[in-house]
Amino acid sequence: MLKHAVRRNMETSPWETRRLDSPPPQQSSRRLVQKQGPAKRGDFEKAPGAYTLHWLCIGGMRGIKCMISETSLLDPMEGIRYRGRTLQECMDQLPKAPGSKIGLPEASFWLLLTDEIPTDAEVKALNEELHKRSALPADVVKLIDSIPKDTHPMTQLAMGLLALQPTSEFGKAYRSGTLKKSEYWQVTLEDALSLVAKVPILAARIFCNVFKDGKHIPSDPSLDWAGNYANMLGVNDSDKFKDITRLYLMLHADHEAGNVSAHTTHLVGSALSDSYYSFAAGVCGLAGPLHGLANQECLRWLKNTHATLKGQEPTVELLTDFAKETLASGKVIPGFGHGVLRNTDPRYTIQRQFVQENFPDDPLAKLAEVCFQAIPPVLEATGKVKNPWPNVDALSGTCMQHYGLDQEDYYTVVFAVSRALGCTSNLVWSRLMGLPIERPKSVTLDWLSKNVK
Repeated sequence: MLKHAVRRNMETSPWETRRLDSPPPQQSSRRLVQKQGPAKRGDFEKAPGAYTLHWLCIGGMRGIKCMISETSLLDPMEGIRYRGRTLQECMDQLPKAPGSKIGLPEASFWLLLTDEIPTDAEVKALNEELHKRSALPADVVKLIDSIPKDTHPMTQLAMGLLALQPTSEFGKAYRSGTLKKSEYWQVTLEDALSLVAKVPILAARIFCNVFKDGKHIPSDPSLDWAGNYANMLGVNDSDKFKDITRLYLMLHADHEAGNVSAHTTHLVGSALSDSYYSFAAGVCGLAGPLHGLANQECLRWLKNTHATLKGQEPTVELLTDFAKETLASGKVIPGFGHGVLRNTDPRYTIQRQFVQENFPDDPLAKLAEVCFQAIPPVLEATGKVKNPWPNVDALSGTCMQHYGLDQEDYYTVVFAVSRALGCTSNLVWSRLMGLPIERPKSVTLDWLSKNVK
């Protein structure tokens, strides 16, 4: 059913409508460069986005338009759109668990793959398929259970994903020598389904080994994909904890393809490494402090601020002074600003609404709300901040903490479970479009000094 939906979207996409006799994308680009002739230094200043050689080479390629991702697009003012739909539209339109207001993240997986909002029946069938594929092989269970408990959960997750690699349908088919290029996307979709099915089982097992003395809660096939993951963690059996888990996984599922975890997954996949190799690499990127640890840093900052107040009720005046003192001491205030966004992150806005409806009197939630009012004007007044508004990390850790998931080293694993949806969807579409292996050109500092005056 899902494969037919992906094929249907492929047949109606702009990519499919280009002439069949047109050259592959990399050949088209090469011919365009040859036609234009050698580039001059000034050409880079006139290019779309006014990219300079200096910025291209040592600016982290921030904002450079050089990738294709069908699944989502990040607008600086509106935030991320899943297949053209805002997150609020996804919340409203995606099927939900009984009694819940939260769009199911597995329904967003269907949307990212197909550009279609699935029906309740299609999500039910998808969940049944995921449950069928979810069991971990015995050797993988043995490996995970043998890892020292002081090994970081993200290290364990990457190890578990690599241990699952021998199950890859793409790997088996490619090694057989019978796999056609036109079939790459189909076996990649099989791997995507199996990986998405297994990653919450793997993540829950790691959590229980490290934080629950190895006491595991069996998978419950009567629950949805995200609700089952929440249940297996065993920290809170309430429906609200299942809801906040669904919300977190839906909001973090995809964020274009240029962020570290998504780009790493795509880059490794461009070498025709299968989904397990590719996503394991993406998980290693997500483990980096500059990418996946922001929600932990925000929660710690809120906790430290709460302790500094020593029982005082947080007010805008107090937090304004505290923010100014923090900046004056050379420190940063985590949870505010974004590399692309120039407005309040809609993921934050949706989480904030959930907090206000469910636990507005939580001490850290109250503090976060006052921070929302006090900190942006302080950051804006410095004249150095392009976006003083809160991002998703400003509240996500607080939400987890409220429901008892207070093991901060595990937060990035939850992020990884969510990001599996977008990363594997992008892998399917990369194989479907026949995108080539990535091979950018590097230059030396000496070359740069000679060519940029």
